[in-house]
Amino acid sequence: MELLSADILEGVSGLRYLGAGLLVIVGALLQGVSGLGFAMFSAPLAAIWFPELVPGPLLVLSCPLAFMQAVRDRGDIQWPLANVAVVGRLSGTVLAAACLVLLSVKTLSLMFALLILTGVSLSLTGWRVMPTRRNMAVAGVASGMMGTITSAGAPPFAIAMQNMGAAQLRGTFGAIFFIGSAVSITVLTVVGRMGAHEYLLSALLMPWMFAGFFASSPIKRFVPAPFVRKMLLAMAAIGAIVVLLRTLFGA
Repeated sequence: MELLSADILEGVSGLRYLGAGLLVIVGALLQGVSGLGFAMFSAPLAAIWFPELVPGPLLVLSCPLAFMQAVRDRGDIQWPLANVAVVGRLSGTVLAAACLVLLSVKTLSLMFALLILTGVSLSLTGWRVMPTRRNMAVAGVASGMMGTITSAGAPPFAIAMQNMGAAQLRGTFGAIFFIGSAVSITVLTVVGRMGAHEYLLSALLMPWMFAGFFASSPIKRFVPAPFVRKMLLAMAAIGAIVVLLRTLFGA
C-alpha cells in the first residue's frame, strides 16, 4: 500500500518511508547522545539506500536538530570556540572551490579520508587533541572543505572536540552546525538543488528526527564521557572509511 503520493514523491512506498524514518531516528538519537553523528551515520547509508535524501533533505533535518541540541545545552556552549569554528567552516567552503580547480575530487577525498584515519589512530594511541581556538578554527576549515567535497563535514570536529565535556560538546557543536546547515540550505535553494520535492520529503521525515532527539534526553544522562569519546572516534573513522571506499570503488 502506498502511504506517500507517487506523483509527488516518485512512488516512495510505505516500506521505503519506514526505512528512511528508521535511519533518521537512529541518527538523531546518536547525535542527541554524543553531540554529533547524525550526518556521519545517516549520509553514507542514505547515499546507498535513499539517495533522494542527500544532500538537501538531510541538511534540512539536521538544521532544527542542531538548533534543539544547542538550546538544550545552551548554558555549556563555548561561544569563543563556536565563533572561530563557524568562520573556519565558511572559509573552508570557499577554499574547497579553489582546491577543486587545482586538484580532482578523488585526490582531495582520498587526502581527507587518510588524514581523518591518521587522526583517529593517533588519538587511540594517546595523542590528546584539545579544543583550543586554533584547533577549532583548523577543524572548521577542514570541515568546510571536506563537507563541500565529500558531504561528510563532521569528522574533523569529532577529532578536535573529543576531549570536551559531553554537555559542552553537544551545545557547541549544535551552535556550529545550526549556522552551517542554515547557510548550506540557503545555498542549495539558491542554486536550485532544493525545491518543493526536497522540502516535502524533509517535512515527512521531521517527526522521526524529533522522536530520535527527544528519546536521547533520558539516555544521555547515563552515557559516560569516555564512551562518548570512543563513539566520536568510531564515527569519524567509519565516515572516513566510507569516503575512502566510495572514492576508490565508486560505492
